[in-house]
Parts: sequence; C-alpha cells; structure tokens
Amino acid sequence: MSLAAVLLSMAASAADIIVKVEYNGNSAVVTIPAAASGYVSNLNGESSHVKLLQSSTTTKNPGEIIYQLSGESDNGEFYLTGEYKATLQLNGLTLANPDSTAIHIKDGKRIKVSMTANTVNTLSDGVADSTSKGCFHCKGHTEFVGKGTLNVSSSFNHAIYSKEYVTVKNCTINVTGAKKDGIHCQEYCLISSGEVNISGVEDDGIQVELKDSVATGQTLNHEDENSGNFYMTGGTVAINEIGGYCIKAYGSITMTGGNQNFDTSNIKDHATTAINAIVNSKSGNRQYYDLNGRRMPNDAMLPRGIYIVKEGDRTRKIVVK
Repeated sequence: MSLAAVLLSMAASAADIIVKVEYNGNSAVVTIPAAASGYVSNLNGESSHVKLLQSSTTTKNPGEIIYQLSGESDNGEFYLTGEYKATLQLNGLTLANPDSTAIHIKDGKRIKVSMTANTVNTLSDGVADSTSKGCFHCKGHTEFVGKGTLNVSSSFNHAIYSKEYVTVKNCTINVTGAKKDGIHCQEYCLISSGEVNISGVEDDGIQVELKDSVATGQTLNHEDENSGNFYMTGGTVAINEIGGYCIKAYGSITMTGGNQNFDTSNIKDHATTAINAIVNSKSGNRQYYDLNGRRMPNDAMLPRGIYIVKEGDRTRKIVVK
C-alpha cells in the first residue's frame, strides 16, 4: 500500500469515530459511524432530548470518540453516559433545556470540551431536577479547550459544574448568569490561557472544593491531585456583579500570571485566615508575586498586602501588615 493510501486510510479511520448530533428545533439527527455502532447507542431516536449510551459490554472500545454537536434547539438536551474518555466538540451549538440541564455528562473519565475555532456556542437551562447541578454538568475531569466561545447561563443552579477538576486553555467562556456559582468544581481549577468572563451570578464567581475528605495537596503536573486549589498562570479572568466571592477555594489560591480583572481582595481560601505573621526570610530562592501575578522585590521591601510566595515547587500565601 502506498504512503498516500495509508494516510487516506488513517484519515478515514479518524473520521469514523465522530458521532454527529445536529439539532433542529424539537428534533435531532444522530449519526453514529459504523466503527462505533456497536459501542454507542441512541436511546431517544430523533428526539431533541438526545441520550447516548457508551457500553463496554457490547463490543470492544474503538478508541476515544468525538461527539460533535451543532444546530439549534430551545427544547433539547445532550446526555451521555459511559466509562471511557471522550471529546465533546461544540460546533456552533445553541441549546436550551426548559426542563433541566442542557449538557449532562454521566462519565467519570476525562472529558475534553472543545469549542471549534470561530464558533459561538450557547447553553441555557430551565427548571431544576434532582440529579443536575448545573446548566453544564460533568461527572468527570473537564478540560475546556479550542479557539471558539462558550456562553452559559443557569436559572436554577451553577452555570458550569464538574465533579472533578476543571482546566481552561485557549477558549473563551462567558457565564452570563447563574442562581449559584459561575464555575463550581472539585479537586482543583487551573486557568492557563484563554478568557473567562463571569457576571450576574448570585453566589461565587468560581468555587473549588475538595472531592472528598482525603486531600493530596498540590501534586507534580496535577496528576491525581485533590487539593481544592485554584491556579491561574495565564489568560484573562473577569468577574463582576456577583453575590459572593470572586474566587473561593477550599485549598489555596495561586495567581502567577495572566490578567485578573476582578476585585482581588474579594477572594477566600482555606489558607488566608491561618496566615497572620510577616515572613522575614531573605532567601534568594524565593519569588514574590502580588495577586495580579506581578513579580515583586524581596520581602524586606514589600508594602502592606497579600502576596504569593513561590519557593521551589511550593507556593503559599503571606500577609504583610
């Protein structure tokens, strides 16, 4: 077989694991390719309330599947259950569910949510049910990526809820309203690039909890981390018109880069109330940052305020009075 034929075959194989969901009012067309037909089942036919099942008992897992969502519905939802990593590709989607959450992922593995470049995707919800905790609700690790935009609002709970960690890279997320938090997650939250804009929420802008009572603290590359920490290393976060804290974390809040377009005094973490003394060490291995991520001089020259201290792989917060 020629190289061109091999490349064509590889491209075809990649295309075969894209499950397409196209919304149109009260109906949706779900296209499941042959390679995934024994693994992915459509439980709701042509209904706009799409429910898909990934089953590990019917056939061998064909590999990570991309679920591509597009179109519009003001009476629909996307519900996915299973136990394998998956990618959710939002490709110009406008989805509102008057009865419950708009997107509900009942899969405890890594879920990558990719916004197709230059697309705008909008999610909204309606009356709460007993199982949903947000307009976007994910049981697993949630990684927001891509170069498109996601708009989310919730009339009954959090706008975005993840039972495990949340990371944001490159994409733009606009939370335009929520009954509770704008983004609520467990384990940790990391914003490395992109934009997060949150306004009109009745509780916290971003809240990070521990997943359970056993905390790991910060781990190398955040592998299996359960710290309750919030990290910001780049990008832009803008938060306004909220009812609670801009950022609230059970662990620590560390911002070493990016643009913080919010009231950085309106944050709360588990460590803040426990630190009352000035740290007077002049160790050359320590680096000091203000809450806007700007590098500061050594601690002998620090004015009054709250600062982040980085020493090797460890970070902590100090209060200079």
